[in-house]
Amino acid sequence: MYGIVNKAVKGMVLENFGEATWEKIKQKSGVDIDVFLSNQPYDDALTYKLAIGASEVLEIPLSKVLSTLGEYWILRTGMENYGSLLESGGNSFREFLINLPNFHSRVMLMFPDLEPPEFKISNIQEKSLYVHYYSHRAGLADFVYGLFHGLAKMHKTEIEVELLESRDNGHDHEVFEVKW
Repeated sequence: MYGIVNKAVKGMVLENFGEATWEKIKQKSGVDIDVFLSNQPYDDALTYKLAIGASEVLEIPLSKVLSTLGEYWILRTGMENYGSLLESGGNSFREFLINLPNFHSRVMLMFPDLEPPEFKISNIQEKSLYVHYYSHRAGLADFVYGLFHGLAKMHKTEIEVELLESRDNGHDHEVFEVKW
């Protein structure tokens, strides 16, 4: 993953828990990097170590760390660094989700070595749809859950998200039903 993801983990921890907690998480995770470069790729294992370290130090489930990070990613990292890109995704939450399959093609212009997930949309209704999430990275369904909630807050929309299918249950991708 790119350094900007690790910077988001650090930012989320610093904002909510302070420098001392961030240092404990770094120590617990075995990560000895003080500055993450946004446009530099880092091994995915490093990001997973930070998330697991945060879970252990904060004594909260890893799923909560990842979903909180997903929301933070949209509302802080995304809006501060790529606000115009996020805003170009659609004028409403529904429109943004329908356009989601095209989103990473624009992001790849900024991050040429990006290995993005793939999203497909199905079962489009007036107040719901299914989002199919494909990624070579395992264990990020909770992060995606948080992304949905961050996007909903960005669009001032109340939502419900249900994970219908998961790789943890033998499927080849995750399927979320998103209602608003």
